[in-house]
Amino acid sequence: MDYYNVLKVNRYATEEELKTSYKRLALIHHPDKHPPEKRIEAEHRFILISQAYDILSNPVKRKIYDQYGEEGLQYGGAAPPQHSSSSRQHCSSSRRNAQSSTYQCNPRSADDIYNDFFRRENGSEVLKNLKKKDDPIERMLFFTLEELYNGTSRRVKITRTVINNAGYSNIEEEVLTVDVKAGWKKGTKVTFNEKGDKKPGIIPADIVFVIGEKPHARYTRNGNDLVITEKITVADALTNKTLEIPALDGRSLLIQLPNVVTPDYEHKVPNEGMPITKQPGRKGTLKIKFDIKYPSRLTPQQKSDLRSVLS
Repeated sequence: MDYYNVLKVNRYATEEELKTSYKRLALIHHPDKHPPEKRIEAEHRFILISQAYDILSNPVKRKIYDQYGEEGLQYGGAAPPQHSSSSRQHCSSSRRNAQSSTYQCNPRSADDIYNDFFRRENGSEVLKNLKKKDDPIERMLFFTLEELYNGTSRRVKITRTVINNAGYSNIEEEVLTVDVKAGWKKGTKVTFNEKGDKKPGIIPADIVFVIGEKPHARYTRNGNDLVITEKITVADALTNKTLEIPALDGRSLLIQLPNVVTPDYEHKVPNEGMPITKQPGRKGTLKIKFDIKYPSRLTPQQKSDLRSVLS
C-alpha cells in the first residue's frame, strides 16, 4: 500500500502538508457525508486515508514504513521475513523494546483518528459543524395572562421520524416539559436541542416553542405594565371612590381614587404589574384608566342641586 499516494502527497511532505491533505480528504470521504448507496465505498476510502495519516504523521512509524514498507509496521519495526502469510497476527502481538524504539503496533480505528485530529485542530464543536443541521422547527404555545404572571409548566408530546443508515424508518415519541418563568413575554423562545427527525449524515433540527399570550377579559399587557379600564359613575369620579380590583395571582387590590377623576386621568400603582423576570421581586406598574358613565338625563331638581354644589 502506497500511503503517500493515498494522502496525495510526495515522500518528502512536511507535517503541515500531511495535516492539510488529510483534513481535505477526510472531509470529502467521511461516510456520513454520502448517501446510503455510496457509503460503503466512501467508508473504505475513509479508512485508508485515516490509516495513511496515522502512519505518516508519526515520525517513528513513518521511518519504519519508509524503510520496510507496510509489513515492517506489522512486525513492530523489524525487517519482515521473506515468506510471511501471517503478518497481521504478528502485528497484534509483537512489540519493540521500549528502550530501542517508541513504536508499538497498536492500530487505531479511523473514527478515533478523525475525532482526535479535529479536536486538536479546532475543538470538539467542529465535529458537529461538519454535518449539515436541519432548520429549527418552531411551534406556538399559548398561555393565559395568569400563567405568564405566576409561571407554569406544560408537558408537550412530540413525534419524530428516525431513519437508520439502511434507510429504514420508525416513529419515536417523547414528552418535553416547557417551564415558563413568571413574567415571560410573548415571543420568548424555549429551545430543545436536536429533538427533530433523525436522518443519516444530518444533525437533527432543534424544536423551538414560541410563547404566545391569550387575550384577557380585563387586562392588557404593555411590556412589564398591566393596563385595566374601570367603569365608574360621575358620583364615583367626584367622591374618592375605593375600587376593588382582582389581581392575576388571586389577591384583591383596594385602590383609593383621588378627589376628582377626570376622563383622561390614569391612576398608577407601582409594583403591581407583571413580574420582571430578570429582576426577581420586582414588578411593573398597574395602570388604571377610567370609563366615566354620565347619566343620559337629569331632572330639573337634580340639575339645580348640581349647580348649587359645583358653583
